[in-house]
Amino acid sequence: MARILIGVSGGIAAYKAVELVRLATGAGHSVRVIQTPASLRFVGRATFESVTGAPALADEFEPDPARGAFPGEPAPKHDPISHLEIVRRCDVFCVAPASANTIAKLAHGLADNLLTSAALACTAPLVIAPAMNNHMYGHPATRENLETLRRRGARIVEPGEGRLASQGEWGVGRLAEPSHLLGAIEEATSARFTPHSLDGLRVLVTAGGTREPIDSVRFVGNRSSGRMGLALAAEAARRGAEVTAICANVTLPRPEGVRTVDVETAADMLEAAATGFEEADVLLMAAAVGDFRPASALDDKIAKTGRRGLTLELEPTDDVLATLAERRRVGQILIGFAAEHGEGGVERGREKLQRKGLDAVVVNDISRSDIGFESADNEVTIVTAREERAVPRGSKAAIAAEVLDQVERLRTAAGTPSTVDGER
Repeated sequence: MARILIGVSGGIAAYKAVELVRLATGAGHSVRVIQTPASLRFVGRATFESVTGAPALADEFEPDPARGAFPGEPAPKHDPISHLEIVRRCDVFCVAPASANTIAKLAHGLADNLLTSAALACTAPLVIAPAMNNHMYGHPATRENLETLRRRGARIVEPGEGRLASQGEWGVGRLAEPSHLLGAIEEATSARFTPHSLDGLRVLVTAGGTREPIDSVRFVGNRSSGRMGLALAAEAARRGAEVTAICANVTLPRPEGVRTVDVETAADMLEAAATGFEEADVLLMAAAVGDFRPASALDDKIAKTGRRGLTLELEPTDDVLATLAERRRVGQILIGFAAEHGEGGVERGREKLQRKGLDAVVVNDISRSDIGFESADNEVTIVTAREERAVPRGSKAAIAAEVLDQVERLRTAAGTPSTVDGER
C-alpha cells in the first residue's frame, strides 16, 4: 500500500477531500494531510486528524508531532524539517482541491506556504485536482498554468461539470469524485514503481456491456460500465504493452496510449475481438457480453398504445470467449472474469476455468452493491489451476494491477505470453 500525501487548498470542495482520505485509508493506504491556511476556513484539522490518525499540518514553522512519519511508521529520532521529511517519505502527492491560486503558485514555483513548499521539494508523482468557478477554470491563465504543470509531468485530474458553489452557477469546475481521485492516485504510484515489464507485448482488452436491440429504441443489456476493462487497458499500457480496447457502449474517458474500437452487440464484439485476437499475445476480455438477444428486432419502434403486454423470444448469443479459445495459438494466455451472484461463486468460476480451458478466472460477487457493476471499487478472487488468490476491496485500478501481475506470473511460468475475460 502507498504512503499518500494529500494537500488541501482553500475552496468549498475541501469537504470532498475528507471523503478522499476516508476512501484511501479504507483501501489500506497510509495518509498524511497538509493544508493551506485558507482551507482551514472550510475544514478544520481535527477532521483530517480523526480520519488519518496522524497530525494535519498547515504552518511551515510548526513542529510535526509525527516528525514526517506516516501512520504505521516509526518517527525519526531527530526533529527534521517537516515539509522536507514528509515529502521524502511519500509515494505520491495529491493536491485536492487545487484552487486557481494554488495552481498558479505551483506552475511558477512559488513556495509561500507549507503546501507549495512541500510540492517544490517533492520528487514523488504529483497529482493535481482542480476545483473552482467555471470562469476561473476556463481563464487562459489557469489553462496555461495547468498545461505547464502537465508538461512537467504532473497528472491533472480534470474537474467535472455540474452545479457549482455559487447559487445558480453551473459549469465545469467541480472537483472530481473522491473515488475517481483515488484511482488516479493509485495509478500514479503504479506508474512510479511498475517497470515496463510488458514492453513489446500486444494486449487486447474488451470493456463495457453489449446491447441487443428489441426495436429502434429499446434494447436488452446489462449494467457494466466498462471501468474494469479500461483500468486493465490503462495498466497494461503503463507496463509498456501495445493495447487495443474494444469498448461496448462505454461512455467513460479512454486511457491515454490505448487504441479503442467501439461496438454495440455481442456479434459486433465477436467480430472485432476475432480480428484483434489473431495478433494479440494477451487477451483481457473484461466486457460483460450478453448471453441472450431477441430472436428478431424491429427497425421501427414498438408502440405501447393498444398493448396490454409484450412478449419477447430470446435466443443465445455467441460465446465470444469460447469462440476465441478455439482459435488459441501456442503462447496466448486466457483469463476470464466471472460475474457470480452470492455463495459458491469461486467454485463456479473454477468450473468455468476448466470448461473453457482458461489460464485463470477472476471471480467477483455481483450480489454486493458496493463493488462490481457501476462501482469504482471491486473485490475479486483470482482462480488458477493451482491456487485461489483473494484480492481485497480496492479501486478498479488496483484490481487491474493485481490481474496484470497474474498475467506476468503466468507468462513467467509458461515461458510465453497469455488472455483475460469479463468485467460483469
